[in-house]
Amino acid sequence: MILGSNSSLPAYGRHHTSQILNIGGLSLLIDCGDGTQYQLLKYKVKTSKVDHIFISHLHGDHYLGLMGILFSQQLTGRKNKLTIYGQRGLDEIITTHLKYSGATFNYKINFIELNPEQQTVIFENNEVEIQSFPLTHRIPCCGFLFKEKTKERKIIGEKIPRDFPIENFQKLKNGEDILDERGKILFKNEELTSPPNKSASYAYCSDTGFDETLIEKINMVDLLYHEATFLKEKKKWARQTFHSTTEDAAIIAKQAKVGKLLIGHFSARYNDVQPFIDECRDVFPKTLPAVEGEEYIVR
Repeated sequence: MILGSNSSLPAYGRHHTSQILNIGGLSLLIDCGDGTQYQLLKYKVKTSKVDHIFISHLHGDHYLGLMGILFSQQLTGRKNKLTIYGQRGLDEIITTHLKYSGATFNYKINFIELNPEQQTVIFENNEVEIQSFPLTHRIPCCGFLFKEKTKERKIIGEKIPRDFPIENFQKLKNGEDILDERGKILFKNEELTSPPNKSASYAYCSDTGFDETLIEKINMVDLLYHEATFLKEKKKWARQTFHSTTEDAAIIAKQAKVGKLLIGHFSARYNDVQPFIDECRDVFPKTLPAVEGEEYIVR
């Protein structure tokens, strides 16, 4: 879900950058600009369910809403651990707030410092792998790649023989054939199972200049979010500010062969975002605008 779609200044009903991603049973908050807490309330997102927060960089429109959420979680009785991924210095910002407010949290915060120089696995469980990767911006900045792992095959219940040993079910889900004690195939996996559901992948590129090295990092993801701060007529200004135009985002999407492109981080100079969509679709037809309150299916 999109919580905020604008860049440094909120304008025309658009707020600072923030998103909620639900993947592999996890609820993840990606960036947390000013006003994010109100957007979470507006769209009835339970912050208590969020156990991981990803902050791409330390420009205010991407993190100034964080402390409000942290203090509110304390006031509402949060007990479960919260992991925050961010650039060096974000941990100091948090502790400085606590120091001068005389506050403490009754829940644990685990801070993971991002490496803005190389692609790194920052979280992994049985279902999901999350990587950070460097973006080209004025200060250290990371994008994020969220990938579901290969899912288990689906057992076809009506094809399972009677008295089928229970320990063999997991083998089937893992794609294994069932063998006897001599190693001879008793049941072929493909006869008792069907292929797994497709795993989903989502790449998030917050603030970045045009950078073709991104292509190999996000190659063939199902959904790519890429900032498009300016229309293509502002290409020179985009280069000077280390941001992207509509054309930049669409070229990256096309060359990376992604499924769909989602654009946002719109400059406050623009009221109407339809020209953004039109310019992107001239290059990459499967382009969508980041609309606050809208949910987008990744795959």
